[in-house]
Amino acid sequence: METLKKIFQQIKDFLDYKIFTLGDNDITLWKLTVFILSIILLVIAANIIVRLLKNKVLPKRKLDLGMRYAIANLFRIFFITTGMIIIVSTAGVDISVLTVLFGTLGIGIGFGLQSIFSNFISGIIILIERPVKVGDRIEIGDTSGNVIKISARAITILTNDNINIIVPNSDFINKEVINWSHNDTLIRFRIPLGVSYTSDVRLVEKLLLEVADENEDVLKEPASVVRFINFEESSLKFELRIWTTSLIHKQGKITSDLNFAIKEKLSLNNIIFPFPQRDVHLINSKT
Repeated sequence: METLKKIFQQIKDFLDYKIFTLGDNDITLWKLTVFILSIILLVIAANIIVRLLKNKVLPKRKLDLGMRYAIANLFRIFFITTGMIIIVSTAGVDISVLTVLFGTLGIGIGFGLQSIFSNFISGIIILIERPVKVGDRIEIGDTSGNVIKISARAITILTNDNINIIVPNSDFINKEVINWSHNDTLIRFRIPLGVSYTSDVRLVEKLLLEVADENEDVLKEPASVVRFINFEESSLKFELRIWTTSLIHKQGKITSDLNFAIKEKLSLNNIIFPFPQRDVHLINSKT
């Protein structure tokens, strides 16, 4: 029994060993261990609760995927921030001392951590304002794809080539972003083409509308229209305008399908697709 007491006393003395002093508080190995374990448990608890919110609680509220994701992530930030304050207070650390520490960190943020801090704040703004949300089809710069994840630092975009592209949150605040499905999934596509000057323009209009009507991905309402745009140098320029909700994530496919059908139908009806050409007149002159 005496041996056990000595062992426990040695363990206690070891854990009570002062590592450093923060303000009026002595930071011991025991306090530091409890502090680290508390943070780990806080993060684990936050992940479990957020997962329950996303998969169990919020789906019952008939919210869309983007809204569920935004609420869950805002809750994560609030839960972890509140938990950290409680852990620090429970550990006996004077909050006023941390103010000096945070002030020092603020200087570091102004220099080396400016980008990280900017992305974090931008992430919060995105979750609140929701200019983009999980499931949206977006274009930013040369990147086009579906938003599959919004984190504190960056947004993950999945392209049609099944490639994940990580874009910093600040880019979505500072740059122009095209969101194809921000309000709804009803999108209009424009299919331009040129035909020969000898073509019957009313027949071209009729055939283009037939192409749109025969494509199952093109909506009947709003109705498709054909516009005679301009008299080009070598052709008459037309534009087929259609509406769809089914292929906004595969813009290239619906454009390709319509182009194939337009070429076949117009060729069957002897509508010529012109190519640039020049008339050269040779003038004989006597010298």
